[in-house]
Amino acid sequence: MGVDVGGTFTDAALITGGRLITAKVPTTPADQSEGVIAAVTAVLSRAGLRPADVTRFAHGMTVGTNALLEGTGARTSLIATEGFGDVLELRRQDRAHLYRLDAHHSPPLVPHARTHEVTERCGPHGVITPLDPASLERAVAAVRADGSEAVAVGLLFAFAHPQHEAAVAAALREALPGVHVSASSEVLPEIREYERISTTVVDAYLTPVLRSYLGRLGERAAAAGLPSPAIMQSSGGVLPIADSAEHAAWTVLSGPAGGVIGAARLAAREDRRLALTFDMGGTSCDVALVTDGEPARTSRTVIAGHPLHLPVLDVATVSAGGGSIAWADSGGALRVGPQSAGARPGPAAYGLGGTEPTVTDADVVLGRLPLREPLGGAIRLDADAARAAVGGLARRLGLGVEECAEGILTVAVQEMVRALRLVSVERGEDAREATLIAFGGAGPLHACAVADELGVRTVLAPPAAGVLAALGLVMAGERRDYVQTVLAPVDAGAGLAGMLSPLREHAAHDLPGAPVQAAADCRYAGQSHALTIPWDPAAPEASLAQAFHDAHRERYGDADPGRAVEAVTLRLAAERPGADPELPGGAEGPGVAGPTVIPMEGATCWVGEGWTARVDGVGSIRMERG
Repeated sequence: MGVDVGGTFTDAALITGGRLITAKVPTTPADQSEGVIAAVTAVLSRAGLRPADVTRFAHGMTVGTNALLEGTGARTSLIATEGFGDVLELRRQDRAHLYRLDAHHSPPLVPHARTHEVTERCGPHGVITPLDPASLERAVAAVRADGSEAVAVGLLFAFAHPQHEAAVAAALREALPGVHVSASSEVLPEIREYERISTTVVDAYLTPVLRSYLGRLGERAAAAGLPSPAIMQSSGGVLPIADSAEHAAWTVLSGPAGGVIGAARLAAREDRRLALTFDMGGTSCDVALVTDGEPARTSRTVIAGHPLHLPVLDVATVSAGGGSIAWADSGGALRVGPQSAGARPGPAAYGLGGTEPTVTDADVVLGRLPLREPLGGAIRLDADAARAAVGGLARRLGLGVEECAEGILTVAVQEMVRALRLVSVERGEDAREATLIAFGGAGPLHACAVADELGVRTVLAPPAAGVLAALGLVMAGERRDYVQTVLAPVDAGAGLAGMLSPLREHAAHDLPGAPVQAAADCRYAGQSHALTIPWDPAAPEASLAQAFHDAHRERYGDADPGRAVEAVTLRLAAERPGADPELPGGAEGPGVAGPTVIPMEGATCWVGEGWTARVDGVGSIRMERG
């Protein structure tokens, strides 16, 4: 069973005896765990099963993401090397916007008043200045006086020499047992002090919030007779709940990850070389690139203005969901988002008190959502309320109601297309050659319009489109990622395979017997940035250098085979495969020409004008541009 929490609905997918059973319930924003257990109860009731029948329970949530976006994380302090306490304010000394001097970066999660320094220094070969005990005592006392719930420890060269950082973390844990401590050498032992310390601060800031949520969820699951849930990580694999509670930074993209894994599995089954995942829910739209059945991954992302340098799925998110609110800016232009009506009160059409016009209300006005069947099995749409909400904005803009509704959808589609181009065209892939896999409650509803803008000619809406993220949680395997900066030349005598041994030992301890994949961040000597290159440690190191030259040529149009190559950071991923359930098949259906509405389980599909749709043998709606 998999349960995914979205901005509007919480989805459950259960596989039993070759059957797929799904359920949707409204999300409970005040405590997402209430909605999770409600979704579990609903899907088990539909399946005629008991909690004791559940053998595996995976969960994806948005707790960490929401806390970061809303600024509701724990009160956090930072301990840094003397003279380097301003690293979060200095950032990379780049502008928030190249041409707007009034644009500003997000404020640091730790203000300068809660940043404390200790006297220590390490160099390339070890300790230069020993850790000063008096400065450590002062820092611990300062953290106690701050009233902090969490502390990030980020010393200057802890990625190479972690002993000072370990001593600081141990002193804090002993003196302040109720305070969470995140040490950069435990979270991210990687070069680049700003990104490393930013990631560690995010981890410290979010972990008390996530730990509290997972504690409540674990208690509710145990009380209900369910197994302990495994938690989806940003990298696309699950971890036991206890491990996830220790490092919240690993779960910031937990919500979108399940859908990407589910769509990637679908693309792999159909041997589609290139696919774009298009997950449109109630609050946001998440998109990703899948090549040969494998989702694109990256080691760096930015969430709410804060760099996060951890292995994550390469997902782009825009605030264009079914609940995104449409409004007019000061210049009279129509805008959509980032504000959302959320689960409560939700769009006006939900009849739960919402009055602002949303994307869902525009769909109702244009007749693209059926009014006879309750949405998510519980919400009956109110067409009059939707029309009234859109009508108010239409009058402000001097438009007709239908014209305004069309405008809302056009603006929302452009936002989603921008995100899809980011993960395809800007990654060197031609979006026109891809299949668009549309899912989420609102994905199939807007997929044809998005495909038209991209030039995509094939759209696939899976049979479980409305709950594909929950199904992806069922399919996800257990995964752990390890990194270590080495700064070593790539040549026959460097011994990179030996440098990988500590990471292999960690993987063997954490996931015994799990297959592993290695990669190396490489650059030309003297360059500042690197490319991540898949790597077979059993192969000659010359093959890694050649692979880097090829990747550099593909990315930048040029390479210099005669120049020395340096391995900056080694990466290792260990993953046990997840479930591979056989979805029920069926007979292919006849073609249906658009424009028309096709109801789906947990979603609605809109076949646009010029498109033809048919149901294939596994229940997917396949739409082709005529």
